[in-house]
Amino acid sequence: QVQLVESGGGLAQAGGSLRLSCAASRLTFNSYSMAWFRQAPGKEREFAAGISRSGSSTYYAAAVKGRFTISRDNAKNTAYLQMNSLKPEDTAVYYCAADMNGRINSAQSEYEYWGQGTQVTVSS
Repeated sequence: QVQLVESGGGLAQAGGSLRLSCAASRLTFNSYSMAWFRQAPGKEREFAAGISRSGSSTYYAAAVKGRFTISRDNAKNTAYLQMNSLKPEDTAVYYCAADMNGRINSAQSEYEYWGQGTQVTVSS
């Protein structure tokens, strides 16, 4: 089965950085747009960043724009989320997701595959 596995989460201080990775297996990686969603305690899951199949287009939620960078390495079947200038409000479980639609989409329902999530905690 298709598998997405996130890694790189953990504890960071405010102002610090983390890089999340999402390794995909058993799918044609470059056929999928990739995205990162996050879910903070007591909040709904929300879109954070997305990237097109080729990596040529990206889209960010306003809350992370300018601080986070989504990228992908199709040769490695891996997507990344570089998180800089972290804030306590970035604390959440971060999920990667894959969508066969070539257009970046912020709607959760558009994504066919999801990772298990990785916890990011940012201390104040």
